[in-house]
Amino acid sequence: MFSYRHAFHAGNHADVLKHTVLIATLDHLLEKEAALTVVDTHAGAGLYRLDGDYAGTSGEAADGVLRLLSDSKAPASPAESAKPAIKKAAPEAAAPLADAIARYLSVIGDFNPKGGARVYPGSPFIVQHLLRDHDKLKLFELHPTDARTLDANIAQLEAGRQIAVLRDDGFGSATKFLPPPSRRALVLMDPSYEMKTDYGRVLDFMAEALKRFATGTYAVWYPIIPRPEAHDLPRRLKTMATKAGKPWLHATLTVKSSKITKDAASGETHRPGLPASGMFLINPPYTLKPLLAAALPQLVERLGQDRNAAFSLDSGG
Repeated sequence: MFSYRHAFHAGNHADVLKHTVLIATLDHLLEKEAALTVVDTHAGAGLYRLDGDYAGTSGEAADGVLRLLSDSKAPASPAESAKPAIKKAAPEAAAPLADAIARYLSVIGDFNPKGGARVYPGSPFIVQHLLRDHDKLKLFELHPTDARTLDANIAQLEAGRQIAVLRDDGFGSATKFLPPPSRRALVLMDPSYEMKTDYGRVLDFMAEALKRFATGTYAVWYPIIPRPEAHDLPRRLKTMATKAGKPWLHATLTVKSSKITKDAASGETHRPGLPASGMFLINPPYTLKPLLAAALPQLVERLGQDRNAAFSLDSGG
């Protein structure tokens, strides 16, 4: 039950999508003066070292935030600058960064004042970095090691009562904070989906949350993998939102093929790892779709690993 550790995956392409959406959503919600409560049902350790043992073992950040940083900062060489202009369409990588991507990288940069991304903030630290003094953050984490690390990391912020760290099941307990006194909340659900039951628990949580607090903003991250539950989840969330009469937004980012291949010479089986992920939001900010419409094609261009790289963006309600 407790084998999954996000430290191995910190800063990968799925984190790029999730945190780009999270930051853009928070920026809009924080435009209003009234207090905002953010609930993270699966907080993880909160802060990660990309040069540490865990992230270094998987190397997933190299094809995520690190590639994005490299592409966005690589200047043209003097020799290239001296060449005459070639009359052809500029590649996507040469275009100015979309606002949502630039904002995401700016937040990552705030945690790395010397440049690069040795430190990668998880959702708890990104949220706390953006919140105002009168906002609240509720963090749930059950993994014993990650919960201890999260406690220690959050303690360094000296945020007092602004942040509550709860060693409890977010699926079963987070709805007790809904609705908050200010009646303004963002709930982020990004479990590991290591257990198939997580997909059903997301749906159960959403059904209960919408009953308690129908006007809250809900963001669900999920992996797109060859598993029926993964493909069924966004469809069922869409049906749920539609029946509740609530607007929804669904964004996906695919960076490579999901096919399992076998090396003819060695006979070794190659599993591609996570090929894609999605974000499904209920009651999303109206500003989010145009921001993602500009950002997602650039993420495909910069993070795509083969010809299967693609994105989708749909909304309703």
